[in-house]
Amino acid sequence: MKFETRAIHSGNKSDSATGAITTPIYQTSTFQQEAVGKHKGFVYTRTDNPTRHALEDNLAALENAKYGLCFASGLAAVNTVMNLLKAGDHVVSANDLYGGTYRIFTKLFTKYGMTFDLVDATNLDNIRRVIRPNTKVLWLETPSNPLLKITDLKAAIGIAKKHKILSVVDNTFATPYLQQPFDFGADIVLHSTTKYLGGHSDILGGALITNNKDLYERLKFFQNAVGAVPGPFDCFLTLRGTKTLALRMERHCSNAMAIARFLSRHPKVKKVFYPGLPSHPGHQIAKKQMTDFGGMVSFEVNGNAAKTKRIAASAKLFALAESLGCVRSLINHPPSMTHASVEPEVRKKIGINDNLIRLSVGIENIQDLIEDLKQALSK
Repeated sequence: MKFETRAIHSGNKSDSATGAITTPIYQTSTFQQEAVGKHKGFVYTRTDNPTRHALEDNLAALENAKYGLCFASGLAAVNTVMNLLKAGDHVVSANDLYGGTYRIFTKLFTKYGMTFDLVDATNLDNIRRVIRPNTKVLWLETPSNPLLKITDLKAAIGIAKKHKILSVVDNTFATPYLQQPFDFGADIVLHSTTKYLGGHSDILGGALITNNKDLYERLKFFQNAVGAVPGPFDCFLTLRGTKTLALRMERHCSNAMAIARFLSRHPKVKKVFYPGLPSHPGHQIAKKQMTDFGGMVSFEVNGNAAKTKRIAASAKLFALAESLGCVRSLINHPPSMTHASVEPEVRKKIGINDNLIRLSVGIENIQDLIEDLKQALSK
């Protein structure tokens, strides 16, 4: 089946009890057993739930994979991957990544004796240079957050395989509609389902997907043991979101491309970060490994932090808010919002400057969005 068909049908079986064509919300914490040890596959919702099971099957199908696991947030999914490791293990990660991932790496897991090297993963030599005998994970995010850097997945994952390192790809920005990391050999794909998969800014969630049965069983153990699972209603809403993912992503992408082109010609804009622009250093790689360039656009303005914040706050259709990937357009000042937990000197080294604005381009009329940015940039 093609992607659009899988999005609607995979995991979404008609209810055997009533014939309902939409997966029911099994809003229950526990399940009656026929006898001790005899049940219908469900015992306790932390361990498994029919609505969550449907979503996990759906997300696995969208990534052309066998196994899916869902969590209460994207960071709960990050935490679960890290539970595969132990004290003394080393992680190599892209340095331009979601601020919450940076925080959990550097502020939490370092306490437990794990070490991290965060590098510019667009240069493969940077990855090779920091690999050690105790390196266990290569963590990739492409397009990256917030600078939309593009990492060559086939080449980077090839390095991981050569050194027998687990490769994890955060595919949140691209979504499975635009990029399929398993095609390039990834071991685990991660999503914040809060974003494009849910699509409406009304749920929190995360997911881990794999083709490796052993990895799935280990991750499943931690999912149950730690218990950071989504409720049935959040799973239901996410399933509703994935049904329209393909349609929404087409509009997100076309709107983002138009806005990137508009911004690249604006006299008050210093630099535009969007992989769909031929001027982007990762444009050719993005063309090779993505079917389109996504709905995220970042740009630097000519001005200091105060002016940048004023511009961001002046938008009317673009809501000043954290998060991304919903039908409504959002505007964000990463240094003081999504990436405020990254130390200023680290932000500067990465290139997250105080004059940076990040846009999550929604599916509104493109002319309305451009007019909104025009008036905001005039402030």
